[in-house]
Amino acid sequence: MVKRIVGVLLIIVLAGGVLFNYVQQRKESESTTANEYNVTGDTDAKGGMISSVQETHEIGDTAPDFELNTLRGEKLQLSKLRGKKVILNFWATWCPPCREEMPEMQKFNDDFKEEVEIVAVNLTESENKEANVAEYIDKYQYTYPIPLDKKAKVRSAYTIIAVPTTYFINQEGKITKIHPGPMDYDFMKETVKSM
Repeated sequence: MVKRIVGVLLIIVLAGGVLFNYVQQRKESESTTANEYNVTGDTDAKGGMISSVQETHEIGDTAPDFELNTLRGEKLQLSKLRGKKVILNFWATWCPPCREEMPEMQKFNDDFKEEVEIVAVNLTESENKEANVAEYIDKYQYTYPIPLDKKAKVRSAYTIIAVPTTYFINQEGKITKIHPGPMDYDFMKETVKSM
């Protein structure tokens, strides 16, 4: 009987402690004012928030500029492609949907390379070996530029979470469409036509 009473008292004490902590946390969160977290410096500002370090990009935004070395050892800078439509694709050799869309991209490149620049950024930091990229491209003879994102800086700038992901960029350098997942020839043709 004594053990039962001690057990019940122990449960009551523990429940009381949990309830006390819950009430204290609620009081603290209610007493916090918006200006305690205001990063603008304006104490009258309302509705301010702290955003994550990574910025997301939307249709109509200027595509973030970057410069990377390509697989062929040339420098590619996105802003130098202004005046031309750009299909900016992010991919990796280990990604089956990426491998599925690459022949379609090559066919599109063969037909429209005078009007549209395909840039296929390899997420090199995610590859087992950098040599895998060269072997894969050579095996299938893809001719569009393959910049190597060795330090994931471009991946981060474009907030790439999954591959493939493609940004369609118009002649002024503005993002016109963001497409997650693989593309086919007709999709690219229609999307570029609407840019």
